[in-house]
Formats: sequence, C-alpha cells, structure tokens
Amino acid sequence: MTDLPQGWTERSVMAGDVRLHVVEAGPADGPLVVLLHGFPEFWRAWERQIGPLARAGFRVVAPDMRGYNLSEKPPGASAYKAGLLQEDIAALIRALGRTRARVVGHDWGGIVAWALAIRQPEVVEKLVILNAPHPARFREVLRSSAQKKRSWYIAFFQLPWLPERVLPHFGRWALRGTNPGAYTPQELREYEAAWAQPGAASAMINYYRAMRLAGTGGGRQGGEVRVPTLVVWGERDAALLPELADGLERWVPDLRVVKLPRASHWVMRDEPLRVNNLLTEFLA
Repeated sequence: MTDLPQGWTERSVMAGDVRLHVVEAGPADGPLVVLLHGFPEFWRAWERQIGPLARAGFRVVAPDMRGYNLSEKPPGASAYKAGLLQEDIAALIRALGRTRARVVGHDWGGIVAWALAIRQPEVVEKLVILNAPHPARFREVLRSSAQKKRSWYIAFFQLPWLPERVLPHFGRWALRGTNPGAYTPQELREYEAAWAQPGAASAMINYYRAMRLAGTGGGRQGGEVRVPTLVVWGERDAALLPELADGLERWVPDLRVVKLPRASHWVMRDEPLRVNNLLTEFLA
C-alpha cells in the first residue's frame, strides 16, 4: 500500500472489465472530480491538486489509468484504443455510484477526457483539459512540419521492444518542467517504481501503438463538446505547439482558455497554485 497523506485512501475499483487502482480524498457526498493523468505518469501526477480540491469540498478520485502502475494491464495494443480508455472512465464514474462527474485530464488523460465529452457527454458535467489536443484541432496542426517534428516519439513508439527498453531513460528525460521543483528526486524514484511494475512499460507505450489502429479519440467526424470546458495550456510545451489551444470554439462553444507562458507541458507541476485556483473556481 502507498504512504498517503491523512484523509486520502486507495482501493481497486472494477470499471467495466478492467480493474483500476484509485486514490480518493474529500467528502463522500461532495461533487465528484475525476483526475486523469497522462504519459508517463500515474495518479501522483495530481498529488499537488488532490488536497486543495478535497479541502474545497470536492470528492476527488485519481485513478491509475488502464495499464499504469497498480491498475490492470491487458495485453496487446488493441486493448488501449481511445474508445476503451474512454469507456473505462464512464464505467469508473458509474462504479463510484454517480451518473456524472467533473472530469480533468492532462496529456493522454486529456485525450481520453476529450473523447469522453465528445462520445458520452451525459456523464461529463464539466471538462478541464491541460495540455492535451482536441482531436480535430490536432489533425489540423499535425499537418505542419513543426508539430510533426515535436511528435517524433510517436513514430519511435511504434517499434517493437526498443521503446520498452529505453522507457526509464525517456521518462526521466521527459519529466522536466520549467519549475525546478516540478519533480523532486523522491517523486522521480516513485515514477521509476511505477514504470517497473510488471507489464507497465508495454502497456504505457501501447497507448501510442493503438493510435495507429484507431486514432486518438473523437473519431474523424464531429468533435463537438457541449459541456462547459476550461483549457489550461503551458506555452513552453516541448511536445505540443501553443496553437493547439487556439480556434477550439468551432467545436467547444462554452469555452475558456487560459495560457500560462512560463509553464511547460507539465503545467500542474510548474504552476500548481495557479492551476489549483483555476480548477477550484471553474469546477465549483
């Protein structure tokens, strides 16, 4: 079991046909907020948000996504298509005894959150996206050579076995924010332990391999999001161009975009106080 702050708990929850490890905090009857991490993180991506949100009265649930850390790791790339990942979260919300939730996603968690809001809007009360592209906007921007260069690792992750071999090195290289305290040495050791869980490396990389099979979420049609949405974007993102946060009103009419010029891709780590204030205000 994990050494957690007082008032935080952890357990396993059956979300449809996959078992997810979750960390929970806050009043049981508070509005449900589900925090979805990205690559190469796990629930601890949100450890600087969980406490403040819980103290604000929210019931906060941060799962390890399918394939990560202590959650179940189905074999094969086809088990990590965006539709399955999205259904995991809908099933998790139901398993928690709720019909709707406020959903917050970063990186791959944001891709899944976009897909959930597009395909199953009835389960999303409010949506917050941190540095994760809307699928239709990503297809537009990916036509540029600049974004293709930044997305080089997606092609690398299609290779067999080699990405798994270098994952610890790649992960440590990737987790570098603009804030020197974004990740402490102890936190990085905990990340390395999560990557070393049996089957985790292949499962994490299979998110990218599944893109070749089924796209990144939302399908090639539509992409409309009909729930109130906040997009928070760190402009010093080394993997995603800032213009991915522009022009989203075509698909998301009820939208607020906040750009943080000094933050990297790891926006909630670089500027936790600003992000926490934005989340608390928007999700209330």
